[in-house]
Amino acid sequence: MGTRNLKQYKFNYYLNVNINKPLILLLHGFMGNMNEFDEAIKLLGEDFSYLTLDLPGHGKTEVLGGDEYYKMESTAQAIIDLLDELKIDKCHLIGYSMGGRLALYLTIHFPERFIKIVLESASPGLATEADRLERVRRDAQIARKLSRSIIQTDFATFLSNWYSQPIFGSIKNHPEFEILLENRLQNHLIELTKSLQFMGTGSQPSLWDKLKDNTTPLLLVAGENDQKFRDINTEIANICKVAQLKVISNTAHNIHFENTIKFVQNIREFFNK
Repeated sequence: MGTRNLKQYKFNYYLNVNINKPLILLLHGFMGNMNEFDEAIKLLGEDFSYLTLDLPGHGKTEVLGGDEYYKMESTAQAIIDLLDELKIDKCHLIGYSMGGRLALYLTIHFPERFIKIVLESASPGLATEADRLERVRRDAQIARKLSRSIIQTDFATFLSNWYSQPIFGSIKNHPEFEILLENRLQNHLIELTKSLQFMGTGSQPSLWDKLKDNTTPLLLVAGENDQKFRDINTEIANICKVAQLKVISNTAHNIHFENTIKFVQNIREFFNK
């Protein structure tokens, strides 16, 4: 575990090196942190090396500059700078939800740095300006709710409502759901608000028109019970020739949490091909 100052950031990260084993960079979703994939990493064992980190607005990573450094473009460049600092020339990449959107941006803009990419419940953003403006408006509403959740009990209520969204299926029935909530409660509300405002789906650059030119292999993972992201990823697979879609049964948006074993099986098969 370590911290690294990079221009406008102080990154909190964990690098686990298994000698001569390929490295995976793992990017968590909104309200997660660098421990998001711990259970998956345990199952992957010593076949890989791992780099996990807290994204801006999350965990213990600090944004030292202005609000523009929460944006996807700035965050992506900072991650490349971190890889340079750690002398990591090329690696595999896994991103979940918000981290998946960031992973796709990294893939398209820095293809020489990544071998294979897994996008879990991710999207290329929104295709039209009207859709982006509407999403910015909705994210601003959510950000206001977050800002009002100053005390933990209010934040807990916000989280309960958040995970009642249809894309999360029956995640609240999962036996480890309370542990997931406890981890989410460790975040700082103001920082989360900035992440939502500046790296939300409405704020990010649309990547739809870049998909057809991508040549880096993509594994798209979507949950059977997450119809919205099944549809999005079906469309990605139709546009991008090097993308393959795996739909995981009896899961919704957070596949690596709901069915870690099946998630890892697909990752291992994809990376080892």
